[in-house]
Amino acid sequence: MTSSHIPLMGSDRQPLPAARWVAAADPDERLTVTVYVRRDPASGELPDPAAQALVPPTRRVRLDHDAFARQYGAASADLAKVEAFAAEYGLTVVAVNRAARSVRLAGDVAAMSAAFHVDLGRYDYPGGSYRGREGAVNIPRELDGVVVAVLGLDNRPLGRSRRIPAPHAAIPLASEAAAGPQLPPNTYLPPRLGELYDFPAGTDGTGQTVAILAFNDPQSKGGYQLSALSTYFTRVLGQPAPQISDVVVLGPGNLPGDDGKAGAQRGDSSGEIMLDIQVVGGLAPGAKIVMYFTEFTEQGWTDAINAIVTDTVHAPTVVSCSYGNPEDATGTAWTRMAIGRVDAAFAAAAAKGITICCASGDDGSRDQASDTRAHADFPASSPHVLAVGGTRLESAGTAITSETAWNDGPGSATGGGISKLFPVPTWQSGAHVPRSANLPHKRGRGVPDVSADADPQTGVVIITLDGQHLAVIGGTSAAAPQWAALLARVNQALGAPVGFVNPLLYTQLNPAKALRDITSGNNGAYKSGPGWDANTGWGSPGGTTLLDAFRALP
Repeated sequence: MTSSHIPLMGSDRQPLPAARWVAAADPDERLTVTVYVRRDPASGELPDPAAQALVPPTRRVRLDHDAFARQYGAASADLAKVEAFAAEYGLTVVAVNRAARSVRLAGDVAAMSAAFHVDLGRYDYPGGSYRGREGAVNIPRELDGVVVAVLGLDNRPLGRSRRIPAPHAAIPLASEAAAGPQLPPNTYLPPRLGELYDFPAGTDGTGQTVAILAFNDPQSKGGYQLSALSTYFTRVLGQPAPQISDVVVLGPGNLPGDDGKAGAQRGDSSGEIMLDIQVVGGLAPGAKIVMYFTEFTEQGWTDAINAIVTDTVHAPTVVSCSYGNPEDATGTAWTRMAIGRVDAAFAAAAAKGITICCASGDDGSRDQASDTRAHADFPASSPHVLAVGGTRLESAGTAITSETAWNDGPGSATGGGISKLFPVPTWQSGAHVPRSANLPHKRGRGVPDVSADADPQTGVVIITLDGQHLAVIGGTSAAAPQWAALLARVNQALGAPVGFVNPLLYTQLNPAKALRDITSGNNGAYKSGPGWDANTGWGSPGGTTLLDAFRALP
């Protein structure tokens, strides 16, 4: 069968900034791509996730896995069309996920180039190299309207960690006093943050499963050391280590490397992964933790989110995501089709009762873009996630003495701003979201929704990979798992997952009373003030008052 090809909407690519084409990709290089198809046209209209989320969690109807696959999954005929297309071009079908509407295909560069009418090349840029393409992916005309995304042809890196080491010196465990490590002032072990933020008493996350996104690839290591984690939880925190499981979506899986500055500069995510596990495990020790390992690519992102939402084995109720990129910067690593697939998976998560907590960025309103404009960070800018910003937290004894928007200057400030891609959600319409700081000052989804301690100078104390030192870490990647742990404990107390929490948070939970409003500070383009703002959202946790607000819902 011979077909004419047409461009796939939203698939256009440009090189990364300062990238240059070096050579054509090796025609014998093996790769996989993931083809996503439309939802089954016969399954009817989907309910509005925001409308469903306005039902109190204890009275909400959630779909089981089979019902989810029927309502959100692909038609068998559409999947069969992709499989026939693969056979025509000599590609191998590796996996089919009806619920995620995906078909993963394997083949060499020559076959993939012919199948999708693309020219793949090797590009060098200041941070490394990648296999890339320019222009659109092309699909056979008979698949128009059936295929909605093709991911994996281009493997440029996507997903910067939102973790910042503090200027404090590392603390050798061997020098601990009998009473425990001597920490710098206003730095915190996770249970201490739980005390200051009044996490609900009598809860520890038992019965909940928290999913943590973990990124690496063959060029960039990333993973955790169980021995170091065991030392941290048992010796430093004096509590049992959490149960940790791994799901390998793409890439090498748990591959710890170097969690120091040199490793981070090479793209090693081990420090980020260790941070996320210790914050979640330290604040919700009864919760199970599942690490979803995937690659730093569009394909890796999209496949991982869909794997979490359709996981019938672990069935997580909360997700912690500590990575992101500017949603709209020049030469961005995101294509519109990938953003659409990730956001669709986030929306589908609401039907399963899953809360997605995403770090909002660590470079203020600039968000590490190379221009002078303000940018929101994706995936935090998705209207279907709980975007988490950062604060500077100071305390004395058992009380918080000061909490302001985190801003230590360029490269160390809470992310936040106005989305260029997503309009103001209905549930956010009463929050007085300002117009974008960029001309022509359009309105859009405001980020973040909430916040927590993230300033590296007042950061969280974790153990390093070697198991012999403690380090102070900040960034909104320390704040997102704080919220993931809190919501796991709220879920436990309610006996039901809060799921997509934003509509209730903005319209019925009275966040001015349920949370700690942060009224001082800025992130560059946006200032803090009473109520919601584009620095710290509604504020930082008041754990018990938040739980009480859920319990008081009619």
